[in-house]
Amino acid sequence: MRRITSTSAFAALLLASTSLTAAAEPVFNRIASFPVVANLPGDRDAAKPTVAEIVTVSEDGNLLVYTDSPQEGVGFIDITDASAPKPAGFVPLKGEPTSVTIVGGKALIAVVTSKDKANPAGELVVLDLARKAIDKVCDLGGQPDSVAASRDKKFLAVVIENERDEDKDKGKIPQLPGGNLTVLPLAADGVDCAGKKVVDLTGLSAIAPEDPEPEFVDINGRNEAIVSLQENNHLAIVDLASGKVVKHFPAGVVTLDKVDAKRDGVIALNGRIEGVKREPDTVQWIDDERFLTANEGDYQGGSRGFTIFNRDGRVEYDSGNLLEHLAVRLGHFPEKRASAKGVEPEGGEVATFGDDKLIFIASERGSVVFVFRDKGPGQAPEYLQTLPSGVAPEGVLAIPGRDLLVTANEADNVKDGGPRSHVVLYKRAEGTPNYPTIVSVDGADGLPLPWGALSGLTTDGKTPGRLFTVTDSFYGNTRILEIDASAKPARIIKATPVTRDGKAASYDGEGIAFRRNGGFWIVSEGNPEKKDNPTANQLVSIAPDGSVEEEIALPDALAKHATRFGFEGVTVTGEGADETVWIAVQREWKDDPKGKAKILSYKPATKTWGVLHYPLESIANGWVGLSEITAVGDGTFVVVERDNQLGDKALKALRSFSVKGLTPAAPGAEAIPTVTKSLVRDLAPDLAAPKGYVLDKVESFVIDAAGNAFIVTDNDGVDGSSGETQFIPLGKLAIR
Repeated sequence: MRRITSTSAFAALLLASTSLTAAAEPVFNRIASFPVVANLPGDRDAAKPTVAEIVTVSEDGNLLVYTDSPQEGVGFIDITDASAPKPAGFVPLKGEPTSVTIVGGKALIAVVTSKDKANPAGELVVLDLARKAIDKVCDLGGQPDSVAASRDKKFLAVVIENERDEDKDKGKIPQLPGGNLTVLPLAADGVDCAGKKVVDLTGLSAIAPEDPEPEFVDINGRNEAIVSLQENNHLAIVDLASGKVVKHFPAGVVTLDKVDAKRDGVIALNGRIEGVKREPDTVQWIDDERFLTANEGDYQGGSRGFTIFNRDGRVEYDSGNLLEHLAVRLGHFPEKRASAKGVEPEGGEVATFGDDKLIFIASERGSVVFVFRDKGPGQAPEYLQTLPSGVAPEGVLAIPGRDLLVTANEADNVKDGGPRSHVVLYKRAEGTPNYPTIVSVDGADGLPLPWGALSGLTTDGKTPGRLFTVTDSFYGNTRILEIDASAKPARIIKATPVTRDGKAASYDGEGIAFRRNGGFWIVSEGNPEKKDNPTANQLVSIAPDGSVEEEIALPDALAKHATRFGFEGVTVTGEGADETVWIAVQREWKDDPKGKAKILSYKPATKTWGVLHYPLESIANGWVGLSEITAVGDGTFVVVERDNQLGDKALKALRSFSVKGLTPAAPGAEAIPTVTKSLVRDLAPDLAAPKGYVLDKVESFVIDAAGNAFIVTDNDGVDGSSGETQFIPLGKLAIR
């Protein structure tokens, strides 16, 4: 069994990201993101969840079809111009679709019609693509999950999962009735329902032999189906012509070192997990002798990787901790959601592009797709790149004839005001990867420096490209990270833990400012409105070694009016006795006029506070607030003013104001001067340029010692978001 290490993977990542080679290799870059809510018929409520789970494509490569379980239908996307996908209709079904494939001009759709899990039922729907109308329906006799058509168009294999009820006996198996593999002959009109053949999968696994729990199916060139029996941690190969199991074997276990094995709000690659079951979800043939498994581990497993098996059951390769380390390095590790299962690989695809046979592994929890090149039997695959996806990619589809890759992303966070479900398209061409935009190097322990939820930027003012950022309260340990912004992608090269009395300190670090002595000011956002353990806004002085020197609270005249929208940005002017700290408050407090947020000043030498008002933009939906403040000289400041919306119509902007001629009012004063603002840059086009959905939280802005400006987005620690971080150089800006 062969493995590649995280270190070699990072080297490959950097090589793939450089533009110094004379002839760049082909790479994938995202070219479009399609929100599936755009496909809903006018009589449906767009505020209700709609998802894209499994996606397939017409034989001419121009029409995508995806399953939408909560809306009980399938959607169509016109990708004739792949960079500008268009809504192409929606067909309702009498149940929840779980999978779809296309043969000729027919979409073959597995649909669950069960009233409850104790009485599983389902059907195969044959839908004519030209008419978008149902031709026929075959009863499947159980609850289907995955479908696959043979390459010679002779067979359709349908996994009948009859999935377990996770609320019954804590989800323990067996839970009857058991599932099977159902094989239907393909016909000119779709399928021959009368020719249905049921392949018995019971008695194979030692875990729950009477309840096989089949999950996914794929078919090789010999018309052999590989079937994953996920909860049973088992694999079976079925000859479709005879309907017999010709081979079966356990998926096995792995022991993992240097992984995050605790859900404690801290990313720490110091855990060891012994003998964990792989429990594969997606299975894909690489060739007629080898197949891969994406090891989701949904039941008792969680090996957080993928495995290449020989058809005789031998493991040729296991990724070990590689995907976890890559996710940590890229800021995509989902600490609070999946430390027990890591990045939770679920989807997979294998396809040949040109001379390269490529492997794609989708991380449900990390919201990325890892791309590898198959090197042949007995050899470790070569890591190529990682692609940003939507939230929770489930379906992965390669369209080699058009050099396209597609992901269907099943999470829809509409109830929380978060990103909707998207279908994302990528194009393969010569060039350099556009993602990631920022990565971490190895720390002293030889492991990637953990990071995420970047919430402020500052510079030392002396070294071009030398920046610092701070993590917010998503993590239980506040850290100050040093960034080398002269590299591409930018690199996090050092992490300094913030400590109080020698112990790790935790703040909601929303802003950071460099001090002339090498230390920092950070602002910690409070939430006095919390019912349990309310917190206060704090200005914190940090020594160069990360130790807390002083915690400065607001005077009562200000603190008593605070809301949960508190300190968001901090910057410094002057030094010594003239040092002044400036703080941006996100939104109006209780004593502020509507549409005006506070800009606070604090003089450490005299411990005095002052107040100015900043006029916020007005919008029809959501709210607008401040996320950053940066002093740019001569009494002028730049703020990030943004709304809480997603999409290309969202308000994200840099604005400037001057405090010349203004004297901040004392706390509690009735008359508070209001600054006059000017637009510096509309950031919406910058955030739309990566071709994903426009990210909500652009929270940081800085100008380095060479006068180059940068912004960075906060990925919320990969919690309810895609985990994507966009670190965007803006060059030199004209600021009034």
